[in-house]
Amino acid sequence: MSYSENVHYLQLGEKELYLIGTAHISQESIEEVIHVIETENPDTVCVELCASRYESLSSKERWQSMNIFKVIREQKTFLLLANLILASFQKKLGEKLGVQPGKEMLEAIDSAKKINAEVVLADRDIQTTLRKTWRSLPFREKWNVMSQLMMSMFVSEEISKEDIEKMKTQDVLSEALEIFANQSPMMKRTLIDERDQYLAEKIRTAPGNKIVAVVGAGHVPGIRKELFKENDLNELNRVPPPKPWGKFIKWGIPLVILGIILYGFSASSAEVSIEMIKRWVLINGTLSAIGAAIAFGHPFTIVSAFIAAPITSLNPTIAAGWVAGLVEATVHKPQVRDFERLSTDISEVSGFWKNKITRILLVVIFANLGSFVGTFVGGAAIVELL
Repeated sequence: MSYSENVHYLQLGEKELYLIGTAHISQESIEEVIHVIETENPDTVCVELCASRYESLSSKERWQSMNIFKVIREQKTFLLLANLILASFQKKLGEKLGVQPGKEMLEAIDSAKKINAEVVLADRDIQTTLRKTWRSLPFREKWNVMSQLMMSMFVSEEISKEDIEKMKTQDVLSEALEIFANQSPMMKRTLIDERDQYLAEKIRTAPGNKIVAVVGAGHVPGIRKELFKENDLNELNRVPPPKPWGKFIKWGIPLVILGIILYGFSASSAEVSIEMIKRWVLINGTLSAIGAAIAFGHPFTIVSAFIAAPITSLNPTIAAGWVAGLVEATVHKPQVRDFERLSTDISEVSGFWKNKITRILLVVIFANLGSFVGTFVGGAAIVELL
C-alpha cells in the first residue's frame, strides 16, 4: 500500500512500524490516520499523548472538576494559566480551520478500539515535562518564557490550511527546530529531544508485531534516530531538584532586607528605621496591589495584596499572590457556568479577565509579579537611607 510522505515504514527486528507524522490541526492528518489504521489493522496503536492530555482532550467536563483553591495552595497557578493560554492558541487555530486540536490522536484511539488493537499512550506526562523544562532554565530564560507566554495572549496570527500542511515537510521542521535549539538549547532538550527518546522507547517496546504510531510531524526525525537505541524511561521521568542558588536567593533577599532595617535601628536612629519600614510597606504593597488591580481583582483582593506583600516578601514560604488569589476566589467564587464557559472564554483575550477562574489565576500571577518587583525597588529605596 502506498501512502503519503508523512507515513514512514520501518522494520524493528520482527516488528513492522508505520510512523505517521501529523499536524495537530489538520483535517488531512485525521483522514490519513484513520486510513492507515483501517488498512493495516495493527496489533497496537501508539499515540503522542499522556494520560492527563488524553483526559483533557476527551473529557468535555474536565474543567468542572477543578478545585481552584487547591491549584493556588499547591502553587500550580502559573502552570495552569500556561496550559490555558496554549489551549487558547490551539483553539483559535482549530476554529479557523474547523478542526479540534489533537483530533487526529482521538481518532487514532477510536480507530484502534474498533479493530480491538491495543492503545499505548506513549508520551511523557505533561507535568513532568513542564517541571523539568522550568527547572532547567536559567532565570533570564524563565523571565523570557513568562513574558512571551503572557504576550501571546494578545497576538493573533492568521494561518491557512496551506501553512499547516507545509509544516509537515521535514525540511521546514528541521529548520524550525534548529532555530529553536539555537534560541534555547535547554528547552529543546526537555521539550523535544527527551520526548523523542521517550516516545521512541514506548513505541519500540509496544506489544504486537505490527504497530502504527501517531505523532506530531516535528517528532518524526528524532524518533527515527532513537528507535534503534534503548532509553531509560525512569531517567527520562526524573525531575531534578531545585537549584541551590534558588533557595539562597529565596531566603537571602528577605534576610538582607531585615538585616538592613535592624542595622538602621542599631547604627542610625529609630526614625531612619521607621522610614525604611514605611518605604518597604508602601512600595511593595502598592506594586502588588497594582498587579491585583490589573487583573480586575475585587477591592478586597486589592487591599489584601497591599497588606500581604510587605509581609510575604520577607517570608519565602508564602506569596502575596496566593493570599490575593484565595481572597478573590472567596469573594468571587467561581460558579458552574464559569467552568462550563472556560474553554469558550479563553478563546478571546478579554475572556481571561471575564471568567472568574482565569481572573483568579491572573490575580495570583500579577500580584506576585508586583510584589517581586516591589522587593527590589523597595530594597533599593531603604538602602538609600543608610
